Amino acid sequence: MSRIPPHPPTHVPPGAELEIPWDGRRVRIEHAWIEGPSGGPLIVFLHEGLGCVAMWRDFPARLCAAAGARGLLYSRPGYGRSSGPTERQRDVDYLHRQAYEVLPALLDALGVAQKPWLFGHSDGGSIGLLFAARFPQRTAGLVVMAPHIFVEDATVQGVRSAVEAYEARAQRARLAGYHADADAMFRAWASIWLDPRFRGWNIEREIEAIRCPVLAIQGRDDEYATLDQVRGIARRVPRTRVVELPDCTHSPQRERPEAVIEAVAAFMEDSA
Repeated sequence: MSRIPPHPPTHVPPGAELEIPWDGRRVRIEHAWIEGPSGGPLIVFLHEGLGCVAMWRDFPARLCAAAGARGLLYSRPGYGRSSGPTERQRDVDYLHRQAYEVLPALLDALGVAQKPWLFGHSDGGSIGLLFAARFPQRTAGLVVMAPHIFVEDATVQGVRSAVEAYEARAQRARLAGYHADADAMFRAWASIWLDPRFRGWNIEREIEAIRCPVLAIQGRDDEYATLDQVRGIARRVPRTRVVELPDCTHSPQRERPEAVIEAVAAFMEDSA
């Protein structure tokens, strides 16, 4: 869920690949590290519903430099250069599966012993919330940007608009520059968000288990959701700070990067 940046250039370091077991097979996961102080925090970046490693561009490196942190980016199965299903047919638990199965398996395969900060955008924000609720012992802190904790009419309409835009050749061509199989990835994402069964998807009660500090960021003009998303997190998670950005829609890291970096670096310092 975002405006798609042109491809290339990208400012993400060259990616590597490793295999993890998932969905009854071994899938290849594209990932990239951002160097930083050896004793500093680690930030794991969780991309949006149409994203991947390359689509973050230079934002993670800028944030890590400001926060004195190292970074880890990866593309979920079926995204970017990662192999495997996007899931073959997504079900309403697809975000839970990414949080409970894929992310822990990746951290284990990479030997990550340090408790990371999670930085999630849109779908990635929901994955971060679910991971932090299920694995508090593995989460130092959480930054969620334009996350979803329930489905709104605005979300469904936003996805419908994205489908219309994707049918235009330019949008499809841009995504094809980032993903090995952009059509399969896009169809899997759009079909579940427009599935009537998904209208009941709601993680409000689950996130009440989160105990780490949470920074929830959203643009006031987000075309995919209302501010009830981040305000709902604040009502349910005790250590939450909300930042509502004016003149900003669904992708604050592209529209208001300086404001996001400043807010995240200050929050991580305050939470240390």
